[in-house]
Amino acid sequence: MTVALTGLIRTGRITADLTRTLTNVGIAFALSVFFGSLGGILIHGVPRLRSALDPYFASYYAVPFFVFYPVLIAMFGVTDAPIIIIAFMFSIVAMTVSTISALDRVPTVLLKAARVARMGPVATALRIKLPSALPQLFTGIKLAIAYSFIGVIASEFILSSSGLGYVISYSYNNLDNRTMYALMLLVVVLVTTINMTVYACEQRILSRRGLLQ
Repeated sequence: MTVALTGLIRTGRITADLTRTLTNVGIAFALSVFFGSLGGILIHGVPRLRSALDPYFASYYAVPFFVFYPVLIAMFGVTDAPIIIIAFMFSIVAMTVSTISALDRVPTVLLKAARVARMGPVATALRIKLPSALPQLFTGIKLAIAYSFIGVIASEFILSSSGLGYVISYSYNNLDNRTMYALMLLVVVLVTTINMTVYACEQRILSRRGLLQ
């Protein structure tokens, strides 16, 4: 697997596919983090809305998102947009739920200080809640990375004519096991490396705040 992967990288056979997959993952991840954290803040601030949505969050991942791909193709054509949307649908709720959970852990004394300083809801969220909740938000960020990769690569199996998912599927159908297993190793290495980088950032922030044992 390692030898085959080295050969693929050296010859540049997968450069375009790797670039396309990572671009789609990056877009889906960025959108899920932005809208997931924003949605989490809004839902956390409206208790009735949170109570109404909690059951849907609990059962969200039971929905087979890939049943929507014919509709997405009809709307956006055979482009990267359906792939990004499916990956976004996979990852946004993980980020939203993690944001809500993180905001639940914001110390009450900080919220009281914000009220004493007469800070508005937006200022309180940006200057008090989010900085205080940042260590717990890393859980959602790590999940969003994993779900973005899952959504993009799985979508490429059925929706794309390029990308790592497509090449893995093509290699499987043509009994090219060397390429298939090499690319599977590449995906594992990529996700592990990215998550380890995020974990290192998380530990650094926690150590600065004196939260590590």
